[in-house]
Parts: sequence; C-alpha cells; structure tokens
Amino acid sequence: MNYWSLCIVCGAFSWFLTGLLHRYALAKNLLDVPNDRSSHSVPTPRGGGIAIVLTFIVGCGVLVVQEGASYREIFGLVGAGGIAALIGFIDDHRHIAARWRLIIHFFAAGWGLYWLGGMPPLMLFDIAFDLGWIGHLLTAVYLVWLLNLYNFMDGIDGLAGIEAITSGFGAGVVCWLVLSDPLSLAVFLPFLLVASVIGFLFWNFPPAKIFMGDGGSGFLGLVFGLLSLQAAWAAPKLFWCWIILLGVFLVDSTVTLIRRLLHGDKVYEAHCCHGYQYASRKLGGHKVISVSVGLINIFWLTPIASLVALDWLNALLGLILAYVPLFWLAAHFKSGAAHLQEV
Repeated sequence: MNYWSLCIVCGAFSWFLTGLLHRYALAKNLLDVPNDRSSHSVPTPRGGGIAIVLTFIVGCGVLVVQEGASYREIFGLVGAGGIAALIGFIDDHRHIAARWRLIIHFFAAGWGLYWLGGMPPLMLFDIAFDLGWIGHLLTAVYLVWLLNLYNFMDGIDGLAGIEAITSGFGAGVVCWLVLSDPLSLAVFLPFLLVASVIGFLFWNFPPAKIFMGDGGSGFLGLVFGLLSLQAAWAAPKLFWCWIILLGVFLVDSTVTLIRRLLHGDKVYEAHCCHGYQYASRKLGGHKVISVSVGLINIFWLTPIASLVALDWLNALLGLILAYVPLFWLAAHFKSGAAHLQEV
C-alpha cells in the first residue's frame, strides 16, 4: 500500500469508526448535556475523537510494518498521544481530578520528548539557541499547554476538526517545501493525521452528531506539538512554521488564560469565555466561526508559513505578521472577558 492510498483508507476507516462510536455513545447514554457553559443546546453523544486516535495509530503501524518507518519517532508519537487519549477517554466517562490529569499529561509529554530526542536547537536570526535541560523542561510545558488548549478550543461544532485539517495540511505543505521528500515522516505524518480527522469531521460538522471529547482533543494537541518538534529536528525553521499555523488556537487560548488570571478567575474551572465562543454567540452559529478559522489557516497562516519555509521571510517577522490580526480578533471578540459578558 502506498502512502497516499493509506490516507484514503484511513479517512474511510475514521468515518466508519466514528459511526460505531456514535451508536455506542447513544446505547450507553454517553451524552454531553447542555449547561450554562455550553455552546450547544441539544444533548449530543461524545467521545467520537477516539476514532481519530485509533485510525492514526493503525496508520502509523502500517508505516512501520510495511514501509520500515522509524520506530522511535512513531513510538514517541503513538505512545504519548495514546496516553493523552486514554486519560481523556476515562475523564469523559468518569471525572478525574485536575492534578492527576496534569501529572499524566506531563508524563505523556516526557514520553514523547524522550523518543523524539528532546527539544532541538532553534534558529532565530541565523543564531542557534540550545537551552539544554532547561529547554527540555520548557518544551514539556509547551506540549502540555498544547494538549490542554486544544481541549479548551474544542467547544463548538467542527472547530477542532477544521483546525486540525487545515493546519495539518498546511504543515505537510511547508515541510514538503523545505525537505522536498513527500515520503519523509515530517511531511507525511501531518497528512496522515489530516486523513484521520476528515472521517470524523463528517459526523462533527455543524450541526454535530457527535463531539470529539477530551480523548480526541488532547491527542490532537499533543501530537501536533510533537510533530512540530519532529519537523524542527529535520529543519529548525519548521518549528516556527508550525507555531504560525497553530496561531488561531494559540492566541485565543493564551489571551483567554492571561486575562482570566489577571481577573482573579479560577482558571482550572470550566468556562465559556474564549473569543470563538463569544463570536459564535454574537454571529449566531457555529458553522460561520469554524469555517472562518479554516479560511484563516488556508489563506493567511499557510502562505506566511510557506514564505518562512522558503526563506523569503524571517521567522520572527513572519510570526509577528501572522499573529497581529489574530490578537486583534482576540481583543475584538473579548477573549477571556468576564463570564457571559455581553459582546
């Protein structure tokens, strides 16, 4: 089976698995019941993101067995992502205290860092920065933050799936521009992940028939972070390309966290204060916000990341250029403002 046929099979497999999970959730009454923090109004099955997890793991297994892909990189991604998915899946069924989830999240991040070789030296203005063990600790925090912010941003129909598909596709493109090898894992794995999410999105596109759940969202956040490190080992500038591509989620979640900290809010408690949540209430629907995020990724962030990849734009300048409108959107839609404040 060639790589691109594998993507097609994985997309179909993900669609099929999500359908099975939809039936399972209905049979077991695993429903997300709306409350005052919800952005939906109808009880909806949850946990469909496990289809993404299982599909990606199976696809990675095929790469190792049939194509001889590097087992260290695959083991790091699958092991870390699987741990994050498992703890999220258990939390979807039965609540786990935040401190225990956090400990396991750091364990998963450490697992991935070990097998991928830690944080590679980063290039900025042609200067290599290697922070040693401090860099590895900071990278673990970065990975855990990505894991959790993806969970925070999975709050309206289709948003997390569209973000994964468009930013993952963009990452595959920019890695190909730099590495010129479509069979490199740094190039192909983002496409494999995109295929795994596409099948799920058929069920999650507004109005959603099933939600992703913490298992799927945590998996995506952590795997995206690890893929950015894997790409950086191949070419340091690719790390900055990944940070540009994930800009919508990074900016909204980080601004929201900082503003809530400054307001003295309990940041570990659930809320609906993200900019995308205010925007969906103001604009009257999930679809327009989710599709808009996809369009931002395709027509704004991917071109800028491509310019950085081709050395036509400095990485820091590209990051600033990409993020300035995103910070404006976060301010405009009041990311992190007081709970249920009018917009």
